[in-house]
Amino acid sequence: MSTDFYKYQAQTTPHPLALNISHAEGSYIYDTNNKAYLDFVAGVSACSLGHKHPKVVKAIKDQLDKYLHVMVYGEYIQEPAVELTKLLAAHLPKHLEKTYLTNSGTEAIEGAIKLARRVTGRSEMISAHHAYHGNTMGALSVMGFEERKQAFRPLIPDVKFINFNNSIDIEQITTKTAGVILETIQGGAGFIEPQNGYLKLVKEKCESVGALLILDEIQPGIGRTGKLFGFEHYDCSPDILVTGKGLGGGMPIGAFTSSSEYMDLLQDNPKLGHITTFGGHPVIAAAALATVKEITESHLMAQALEKEQIIREHLKHPLISEIRGRGLMLAAITNSAEITNEVILRAQDEGLILFWLLFESKAIRITPPLTISNDEIMEGCKIIIRILDCIHG
Repeated sequence: MSTDFYKYQAQTTPHPLALNISHAEGSYIYDTNNKAYLDFVAGVSACSLGHKHPKVVKAIKDQLDKYLHVMVYGEYIQEPAVELTKLLAAHLPKHLEKTYLTNSGTEAIEGAIKLARRVTGRSEMISAHHAYHGNTMGALSVMGFEERKQAFRPLIPDVKFINFNNSIDIEQITTKTAGVILETIQGGAGFIEPQNGYLKLVKEKCESVGALLILDEIQPGIGRTGKLFGFEHYDCSPDILVTGKGLGGGMPIGAFTSSSEYMDLLQDNPKLGHITTFGGHPVIAAAALATVKEITESHLMAQALEKEQIIREHLKHPLISEIRGRGLMLAAITNSAEITNEVILRAQDEGLILFWLLFESKAIRITPPLTISNDEIMEGCKIIIRILDCIHG
């Protein structure tokens, strides 16, 4: 299987971790030798309820018995998609009332960029340095990391970059700006939270010049930060909200949400302003509906903040300079990229799954399932500390 993996399946890096997966359940992934790995990554923040959560699995199986794909997005009334979008609206500010379901977070970003241009009649987009919003061409254009995108230029024009948390840079938002797109908490840059009312200041500036604020909640959304949506922590709500990853409970999904007034503009002039074959797929929508119900009807969000404190208390070490983030969206910043690499690779050998962040080379990603137990958290932290002790000598 390993030989075929490298021969037939396209790779994203020269050195994938290449675990040969047998099955997964709860907070654990098992390889084909039946070795258990405690999962501190959750499929890069995607498996909100862990692996094979019974309510998600039941929702999938129940929908499988009814119908799979029947028509391109938006034509037929399909209960799972309708109920999912209705539930999201119930938990969002009133102006965020209509949701377009897509196949991935990056597709949702594409839709949000198009919507901002359609609403305003402007072309300029403003993003942040070290931002990551996906890898399709529009999303790549608003990525704030030149090394990752220079090979694919030319990208879409009229994109400017500002520094996250820099209030002076906000003045670059003008009457030429269609939309400002920001991660509520910067992910690839190192799980950097907005400070000193930054998001609120950006929103006020957008309102003053007629631009739209797009908040990318693909990572912080769906309960990971202790609120259903990360922006709830920062006294700011977007004009367009983008979600994905954890929304699907392990299934592929994305979504962008805005007001009916704005979203309805995608219906006409031109018709099919955004179109997708498989967006809102009934099986995936059923899984997402079960996921959001479980997160909003349980204590998982409150527990995410409690679990954050456990991690912070048990990951104190001379080689860790700080822990960034909120809830179960955390990054342990070590003293060097070499230390981080060694910890992640050794941890896999010791049965703990850790991972990197895209741009911050000293960061160890800690984004376990929201369902992880306190004992499992402490066990994972013990492994990390043990490895750091060995490195520290």
